[in-house]
Amino acid sequence: MQSLMQSFENAFRHHQCFAYPTEAVFGLGCDPRSESAMMEILGLKSRPVEKGVILIAASFDQLRPFVHIDKLPLEHQQKAFDSWPGPFTWLLPKSELTPSWVSGDSDLVAVRVSNHPLVQKMCLLVDSPMVSTSANPASMEPARSSSEVRSYFGDELLIIDGSLGEQQTPSTIINGLNLETLRA
Repeated sequence: MQSLMQSFENAFRHHQCFAYPTEAVFGLGCDPRSESAMMEILGLKSRPVEKGVILIAASFDQLRPFVHIDKLPLEHQQKAFDSWPGPFTWLLPKSELTPSWVSGDSDLVAVRVSNHPLVQKMCLLVDSPMVSTSANPASMEPARSSSEVRSYFGDELLIIDGSLGEQQTPSTIINGLNLETLRA
């Protein structure tokens, strides 16, 4: 596992993408500040940049530079904080530091503080959130194993192998402005 974590850290710092287990499915990830790695992910998925992706982190402090949490009512902020760490993705007002390849064509950015032990370890290792988008080409089912990731994307993609979390479905998505649940 130690050499796999070193491979992950090297990929993250050298603008490469990778796959890793999340709460329910395998995700594709990279440093959210790396446009080249993000474009590689979007190419692998055949996903338009306008859709945006999720940022996943070990703590809200890692997400703070990417959001304007103060633009939400205090009770909405508290609901987000109370749901974390856990399988809840919140759409929050993005900051000027959020790259457009992360937020897509939205003024909001999707963020989650994960309770998955490996995701937490990875984010702590690089002291940063990571991009998190399901590991699958558009219109295909999300990968639920490293072998499924490999069948979709081949042997060149770094796969951080590990167990999925206990969720059966991807995270719930909630709009932080109006508390509307967009995906249950």
